[in-house]
Amino acid sequence: MITATAGFVVYGVHKDGLLDPDGNPFIDEAVIEGSKEALREEGVRLVEEGLVVSTKQEARSVILKMAKDDSVDCLVLFTGTWVWAAHIIAAVREFAKTGKGIAIWTHPGSQGWRPVGGLVLSAALNEVGIGHRFVYGGVDEVKRVASYCKASALKKSLEMTTLMAFGGRGMGQTCGVADPSQWMRVFGIDIDSRDTYELLEAAKNVPDCEVGQAYDMVEQRLSVQVERSPENERSIRLYLALKGMKEKGAFDYYTIQSFPGMGDYYTATCFAQSMMLDDGVPTSTLSDFNTALTSIIITSLSSERIYYGDLQHIDKEKKEIKIIGDGAVPPSLADASGVSLAGHGIPTEGSAGGMSINLVCKPGKGVLARLSRVNGEFRVVMARCEISVPGEEEIERRRHECGIPHWPHAFVTVEGDIDRMVENWNNEYACLGYGEDLYQQVIDFCELAGIETVLP
Repeated sequence: MITATAGFVVYGVHKDGLLDPDGNPFIDEAVIEGSKEALREEGVRLVEEGLVVSTKQEARSVILKMAKDDSVDCLVLFTGTWVWAAHIIAAVREFAKTGKGIAIWTHPGSQGWRPVGGLVLSAALNEVGIGHRFVYGGVDEVKRVASYCKASALKKSLEMTTLMAFGGRGMGQTCGVADPSQWMRVFGIDIDSRDTYELLEAAKNVPDCEVGQAYDMVEQRLSVQVERSPENERSIRLYLALKGMKEKGAFDYYTIQSFPGMGDYYTATCFAQSMMLDDGVPTSTLSDFNTALTSIIITSLSSERIYYGDLQHIDKEKKEIKIIGDGAVPPSLADASGVSLAGHGIPTEGSAGGMSINLVCKPGKGVLARLSRVNGEFRVVMARCEISVPGEEEIERRRHECGIPHWPHAFVTVEGDIDRMVENWNNEYACLGYGEDLYQQVIDFCELAGIETVLP
């Protein structure tokens, strides 16, 4: 999960202990300290200068320094009292050129005239077209500030990273293709590519001793017994090959064709995909770039791993959706019944066979989301959801409904207008992320990246 660092700047004209006519300090230090502590408790690291900014020179010295600090992901302008916006806006404009997020946080309260300082600065930024988040509220609104900081950190973290595409398009995924120039323009991500031959050779050349160690690691990590067979060995070798290329710096994230291709002549990719996702490496199958990009976003923001699979069945009346993937799921998402291994099981989609993961996703709350393109422009459709597990008497029947009970299942109930969600969905895949804070964080990221959101 990504960690955000915010430049925390207090601003206001009446500072340095100046008292109002009633004898009270204009700037309430307790409010400032309480707000900083609340941000830290949300996991946001703070960079401070210790100077309350009022003049143009102060703004220039403090804010421009933070603009040049590579560790700073977002600027939080905290309202101490009222301010002359003209003294601050030029420095904020320079900071905005970095592409980092800007938030104005103003606590309510008549003392200190804070609302005046917050409103006038926010209006000034609007006047000249500087995008920002204006949060009016006390420490009870800290999540809105922290969310924006984390979204800005994610946006910044994508710059100069690489997504590797192994092979070509899988299963005719017209709605999963990418424009590499667009990815670079919007996110700063380079799309590179390799023929699957290089990956195949890397898998074949993994030393036998490393394969043996990997068998032991998998058994310990998943609490399962793994049969020593040629088919299972190929699955493990592919995982080790992908892991090795990642460690050598060939890519930060990847997508793989799977089939037709690797899954037909060497091994199904589902076990390797499962383990790489569990290692925290965003990925997708079928060279579906949009699922990969959704995986990048959610993996970066969540403390849990992401599961992507088909919207296999939608019960509109109950608002229940079954997410079923073809053997690829992070093992750490298993419910109390645990993990078992299965064969891939579909000769028309990976006739070489291979290991897959068999589990039911654990209960929790999160989001169902997918980034896609409509007429070439990015868009995210997302709904809050709750993941549940059917009872013991019901689960086997529910898993047999699809005809492939040994593939991983998630039972998800979504919030909002399910008709609107389905009408706007743009693929058979859905990405399931755990964490109640994800909803706002993804919205904030989309705002920063200029991506439309559809929220049923």
